[in-house]
Order: sequence, then structure tokens, then C-alpha cells
Amino acid sequence: MGQTLQGRHALVTGAARGIGAAIAQALAAEGATLTLLGRNLVALQALADELNGSARKPSHGTALADVADAAQVAAAFAGARLERGPITMLVNNAGQAESAPFAKTSIEVWQRMLAVNLTGSFLCAQAALPDMLAARQGRIVNIASTAAQRGYAYVSAYVAAKHGVLGLTRSLALELATKGITVNAVCPGYTDTDILRDSVAKVVAKTGRTEAQAMAEFTAGNPQRRVVQPQEVADAVRWLCGDGASAITGQAISVSGGEVM
Repeated sequence: MGQTLQGRHALVTGAARGIGAAIAQALAAEGATLTLLGRNLVALQALADELNGSARKPSHGTALADVADAAQVAAAFAGARLERGPITMLVNNAGQAESAPFAKTSIEVWQRMLAVNLTGSFLCAQAALPDMLAARQGRIVNIASTAAQRGYAYVSAYVAAKHGVLGLTRSLALELATKGITVNAVCPGYTDTDILRDSVAKVVAKTGRTEAQAMAEFTAGNPQRRVVQPQEVADAVRWLCGDGASAITGQAISVSGGEVM
């Protein structure tokens, strides 16, 4: 594997586990310098230590922030820039999913889904853009979902937020198209993460189905009849961050076994 991103600084939100951790590992393997941003400093530092290995001069570090808090985002990006240089790659991965029938979706859940999934992407993109514009080079990859490409029942707030992420992606891609900056969305289907495992557990608890039966429901819409692996999502991000994807912008790339086609 080459070092195609050598010397470039990538900030990954929600990097402590799951898809975010897989993305961080993939970009580090290509030579990028990583800032791992999230709310769990212990887990973030453990991953940073793993990525740094036995390096005499560690290049990867952490930043603590809630992506929905503008002041925290500004402070975290300023600190990352000071410690590791200009940010030229941003992966907006932080997100949450909550389910409820539409009539029982509270305004608190609605606002939380918008804040974490959509406003967080907005705030982080604004914080990263000055460095990219100065360099006339940059990559913004928003981890959306197949929920940005189609509807799902009982997760209306989450689906609305992810549709918003895709709209933001397309609009920003047009604004930045002549400035050397690409903006794309990667849209995973059901992926082997804590979010999916929690969802399966809720189905088992509420319906009495077995874990295998519950998982089969989640994979039924995937023509490959399987869950996506975090590394498969990370590989799509790795490609979009490379020079070979310079002509790819404003796209929603579905990593879902053919669920969206």
C-alpha cells in the first residue's frame, strides 16, 4: 500500500469506533496525519496510540468536541491546526440514529438528530474550509447513509437529517468546484457497528424474535443479503480523498450491497 496522502492533515469526526475508526486507520495507512475528534477522549487516545505505534515523533492526535456545539468545534479545529498544521481533509462521520413512529417522535429527538447529523457536518465544514481555500486543495467527505437516498419507516428524524447532509454535500460541491476542493457523500447501508447491534437488540427485546431473525430483517433490503463492513466504507473514503478522485464531486456513493441502484 502506498503513501498517497503523505503530509496531508485529515480530521475525522466520530473517530473513536466503528466506521470512524476504520476510516482513520485507512487514511493513516496512506500516510495522512490524523486528528481524531469525538467525545470519548479515552477511546480516541487509544486509537491515536495504536496509529502512532512506536514512532519516535507521534504524528496523530486527538480533539475533544461535540460536533453540534459551535464553540467546541471552533476550539477543537484551532487546536488541531496549531498542533498538526492546516487541515486539508475532513471526514464528517459523527452521527446518531434514534427510532420512533412519526407520531411519537418528540421535538427533542427531532432536534437532536438534526443537530448531530446535519448541523455537525455544517459546523465542521465551515471550520475546515479556510485551510482548504488557502491551499486551493481539499477533500470533504460526509458519511451520510442510504437513508439519504431513500426513506425508512420509524426513523423520520434521522432520514430527514441525512437527506439534509446530502443536500449540503451537493450545494457545497457546486460552490467549491473551481477551488480545488471536492465534496462527496458516502452512503453506507446497514453496517456492522454498535448502532446496528443496538438496533438488533431493541428488535429482539420488543418482538421476541431471535437475533438471527432480527438481523435478517435488516439485511433483507440488501441484494447481497449481508451487512456492510466498516472497512468497506473506509475504502470508499480513502479513494475519495486521493488525487485519483479529483473529478468526483457532489456525489452520493452508496456502499450498500446494491440496496440503492
